[in-house]
Amino acid sequence: MYRGIRGASFSQVLVRNTTLALGPSPAYDPPPASTGTSEHAERKRTFGPGSTDKPKFLPSMLIDKYNNGEIHPVTMVYQLAQNLQFNLEMKETVTTGNLPGLYFAFCVVIDGVQYKTGMGITKKEARLKAATLALEDLLPTLGSQTFGPPETPDVPPLLPIKEEPSTCSMQPSRAIYERKTSTTNLQVAHAVKNQLTKLMNNHPEFAGCASTTAAFIVQTSSSYEVVALGTGDFSTRESPSANGRLLHDSHAVVMARRSLMRFLYRHLLLFFNENANLNEKSIFQQSSSSDLLSLKSGITLYLYVNQLPKGAAHIPSKLRLNPLSISAWHANNEISLHVSVEGKVFSVFSPALDQSAAKVVSMSTTDKITQWQVLGYQGALLSHFMEPIYVQSILIGDAGSQEIRGMEISVSERVEGITSQLPMFYCMMRPHISLVPSVATTCTGSSQLTYCLNWSEGDSSPEVVDGLEGKTIEESPFKTGSALASRLCKAAMLHRFKLVAKDAQRQDLLATSSYREAKRMAKPYQEAKSMLRAYLLRQGFGSWLDKFAVSDNFSM
Repeated sequence: MYRGIRGASFSQVLVRNTTLALGPSPAYDPPPASTGTSEHAERKRTFGPGSTDKPKFLPSMLIDKYNNGEIHPVTMVYQLAQNLQFNLEMKETVTTGNLPGLYFAFCVVIDGVQYKTGMGITKKEARLKAATLALEDLLPTLGSQTFGPPETPDVPPLLPIKEEPSTCSMQPSRAIYERKTSTTNLQVAHAVKNQLTKLMNNHPEFAGCASTTAAFIVQTSSSYEVVALGTGDFSTRESPSANGRLLHDSHAVVMARRSLMRFLYRHLLLFFNENANLNEKSIFQQSSSSDLLSLKSGITLYLYVNQLPKGAAHIPSKLRLNPLSISAWHANNEISLHVSVEGKVFSVFSPALDQSAAKVVSMSTTDKITQWQVLGYQGALLSHFMEPIYVQSILIGDAGSQEIRGMEISVSERVEGITSQLPMFYCMMRPHISLVPSVATTCTGSSQLTYCLNWSEGDSSPEVVDGLEGKTIEESPFKTGSALASRLCKAAMLHRFKLVAKDAQRQDLLATSSYREAKRMAKPYQEAKSMLRAYLLRQGFGSWLDKFAVSDNFSM
């Protein structure tokens, strides 16, 4: 796997989002250029508030000329830097996606915020691609801005959140643009729709379970395949389980992610199987840089959700566009970590949150996605066998949403800058976030409101769990036994872990006395997790919820 994107802290991003309206941005002091001769050395050219280059065109004129094909993308980026007085760096970086052959990679860095990486067989081609990608994201944010002298007072008054619409709210969002242009995203959404339709056609009595759906999709060179799917919108109301046989969180994204873990265990068993034909079917290969396994070249992982995840992803547009016009308290509540209590979501700073009154409290799905984009979706146990696995793209099939900026801030920008603090193989993997058509069905009745469905590639039938009870229902097409423990519970995961450890001949893992000990032995993962939570706390987003110790102190 490869390192993720580093960038400015969220506070810096908020400042940058207001500079065009309030005046020139504060100077950014870029790190010194590398003096080595490595092929990945940084190549810089910067412009800033102190630049002596005089603007030749108004930004609106530049944008028109660029859209008409009169200005080269690289030239356009530098012209904007001169006119708008931001700090620009065209930085050589590393290639992404395990591309075969020799490729060069560059990215545009504006005021410390790094844009998507452009790659090419020549440096000129890579710079062109990097500039084009940066302009795709940057120009829509400039489209409705005014560029005259600032009229805003030095200390703007505190205004209500819904006082008046922002001028930027009229501009086409990046999400809308991508919905119109990306055929890849439509193919992914189509694959999810086909799999969900197949499951619902085979089990129409549970059609009401699919109103909140999430799925993981594997892209290969020839296809898009749904490998894990989950539905649901609740956390259990039961007390923490001491035997690992209760599902504490049954939200769709969590159900899909645990189904993905089952898929990964299945492919680990294929990899360690003595049958060479089965080995070839595994998605894993021996990593060239460690003793761990990695995904085979050409495999990309997508996450689809049919609703904007609960939590900080629901940051209102006014909050991000005009951060100086709202109270700091409201900003902290919106951007902070959130927790879920029996389906209701609260900021960790909310006075309405009373954790002592709840039996089980879980982190919000937005916060969990944020964590997985840093620690990987494999979790602690699987990290004994594989390098971290990250999602490259998150697709949101929410027909009621026209704005994904809150998701981008929550998942990526809250943790930008953490990569350098993480152990080997871990990084902040910034996903590409887009809107796509919704594929989920409408809930047909309240009787199934708390039901949650899970399925993984290779399963003959789905399993249906009551989210509030944390157990499989009697009518479920799949049941593990009379105890009704879900196949996604911790005890089931520990059982699969032991099977893989046996086939991999890992006696150290087979000797573990409990689920908790097996997780603690994954030292790089635990170090990365501690770093992440300390980083979020330092940045002012609040404390990550500690799990109930009793829920992990069980053994097979």
